[in-house]
Amino acid sequence: MPSPAAPDTPATPGLAPLVDPFGRAISYLRVSVTDRCDLRCVYCMSEHMTFLPKADILTLEELDRLCAAFIARGTRKLRITGGEPLVRRGIMTLFGKVSRHLASGALEELTLTTNGSQLDKHAAALADCGVRRINVSLDTLDPQTFRDITRWGDLDQVKAGIAAAQRAGIAVKINAVALKGVNEHELGDLMVWAHGAGMDLTLIEVMPLGDIGENRLDQYLPLSMVRARLAERFTLTETDYRTGGPARYVRVAETGGRLGFITPLTHNFCESCNRVRLTCTGTLFMCLGQEDAADLRAVLRAAPDEATLHAALDAAIARKPKGHDFVIDRRRKRPALARHMSVTGG
Repeated sequence: MPSPAAPDTPATPGLAPLVDPFGRAISYLRVSVTDRCDLRCVYCMSEHMTFLPKADILTLEELDRLCAAFIARGTRKLRITGGEPLVRRGIMTLFGKVSRHLASGALEELTLTTNGSQLDKHAAALADCGVRRINVSLDTLDPQTFRDITRWGDLDQVKAGIAAAQRAGIAVKINAVALKGVNEHELGDLMVWAHGAGMDLTLIEVMPLGDIGENRLDQYLPLSMVRARLAERFTLTETDYRTGGPARYVRVAETGGRLGFITPLTHNFCESCNRVRLTCTGTLFMCLGQEDAADLRAVLRAAPDEATLHAALDAAIARKPKGHDFVIDRRRKRPALARHMSVTGG
C-alpha cells in the first residue's frame, strides 16, 4: 500500500487532512440535501417513488455542521445535490451559512447540481451566497422528449432558470445523460446550443443505480461510440482542463467550447478520485459504486463533541476503496446497486 501523498489542500491547524489508504486527499464533498425531486427522470427514479420520512433527514443545522467538519479537514470544493436541492424547504439558509467558509478562504468553491426547474426563483440569492458555477441537468432540447425523459417536466421553465443564472453572473455547465434511442441523435445539436450560449456540455453514461422500471441495456449508450460519431462532424482536441470531478474534456474547434465525458462503465475514473458523498440522511458513501457506508447521523445526534465526529470521519475515509464495481448485469438485467441515484445525490 503506498504512503499517503501530501495533500495540496490545507486543513484547519491541529486537524490532519483526510487522506484515504491509497494516498488520495479528500478535497471534494458532494452533499445531498433531499431525496425529493419535482421531476422523475427515467434513468434516475421510478415514476412512483416513496420518499424518506422527515425524521430521517438531517436538519439544515446538522448539514452545516457536517460541511464545516469536512472543510476543517481539507475539503475545498462543496457541491450541493439532491434529488433536486432547490425543492428543500429553507435551502437558501444552508447556502448562506456555508458561504462563511468562502469568505474565510477555507472553501474554494460552493456549487450545486440542479435540474433547473427552480433556478428562476433562486439564482440571484445563490449568486449572493458566492455560488459562481453550477451544473444543470438537461438531456434534450425537444419539449416532447424532455417531457418523456422527465415524465412531467417543462423545458421552458428550465431554460428560464438557466437564463436567470446567467443574468446573475453564474457560469452554467450542462450535464446530459446519453440515452440509446432517445437523445443520441441530438447530442451534437445540444452541444452546439450549449456552446453558443457560453456553456460547456458534459455527456454522462447511464449509471446502473436503482430499479427504475427500465431495462438498463435499452438505455445504455457507450460514450466511446458517441465521441466517434461527434468526431465525424466536429474537430475534437484533447485538453488537460479539469473541474475537480471525473469528466475528461476536449475542445471543439467549430464551436470554441468544451465537451466533457463521464464514463463510469467504459472507462473507470477511480484512480484520481478525491470525492465522497453525503446523503440527506447522514450516510457517507466513500464510493458511489460501492455499498459500504458510514452512519454520520448517529454520531451527530449522539455526540455533540467534534472530536467524536472527526474520529468517525477518519474511520470512514480509512475504508474508501480503490475503485467502483459499476457494471450492467446483462444476464439478470438488473442494476449494479439497488439504491437510486437520487438517494446518493446527482
